[in-house]
Amino acid sequence: MQRRRGYMQFLILVLLLILEGAAIPKLQNDASYFSLGKSVVSEEFFRSHELTEEMVSYMRTSKEPGRAAGLFLLEQNFHSDISFPSLTKQNFQKIEKQWRASPSYSAYMAACEKIWADVRYFPVMFWKEEPDLTVTYEDSWMYERTYGGKRGHEGTDLMASENKRGIFPIVSMTDGTVTSKGWLPKGGWRIGITAPHGGYFYYAHLDSYADVEIGDEIEAGDLIGYMGDSGYGDEGTTGKFPVHLHLGIYLEEPDEEISINPYWILRYVEDSKLFCRKSD
Repeated sequence: MQRRRGYMQFLILVLLLILEGAAIPKLQNDASYFSLGKSVVSEEFFRSHELTEEMVSYMRTSKEPGRAAGLFLLEQNFHSDISFPSLTKQNFQKIEKQWRASPSYSAYMAACEKIWADVRYFPVMFWKEEPDLTVTYEDSWMYERTYGGKRGHEGTDLMASENKRGIFPIVSMTDGTVTSKGWLPKGGWRIGITAPHGGYFYYAHLDSYADVEIGDEIEAGDLIGYMGDSGYGDEGTTGKFPVHLHLGIYLEEPDEEISINPYWILRYVEDSKLFCRKSD
């Protein structure tokens, strides 16, 4: 009888251990779902917006790339110890069902839409007659910059293959409204466009502008200026660095302006380049 009682106690202990092992991950998951607060869009994991080539390839086939990116970033940050499931619509639906438990989920997804929903084209237009005129770029998020004081690089630089100002047309990546234009000491001649969902797209170091003014409504692919090397000084300063386009993407939240790493957004539109001819 005593042996049987001991055996039953052993079975109960094993069952408790199994239940505890199942409960802890669930509690951890539940905690992460409710830790999604309003400030999450200002955290570095979201601002650096680190995706993968596989993820970007999936997003190009998705009708809601912003939603997919947002869920991917949440899982990578909060559940990095769990392998991400295969990139299918069904798996994203399962993941989303869990994250919807968070009271801040809708606001978080609205921020993702501001970044992704309006993006259509690569920001540099190329000449059909001159295929050797190209640009290169890398993920330079938060690389050190020193002009105006030590700071992190809040954007992506698209470097010209030929260091000559005024030969690369710059187009708007999105539909939107021109909300800023003119000189900034750091950005030189710059133009800012607010897209329909609220994302702010910033194009800096221009050589010259197209025929656009503050308040104009423009469409994705419209010419807005030409790549240059303006900036780092008083109005009209040029030649302080190689010719390139600085692209910045921002969320204009009620209490702050939040910069987002543009690198993977550029990778997303890598195959959506526009071309023109000299006679156009």
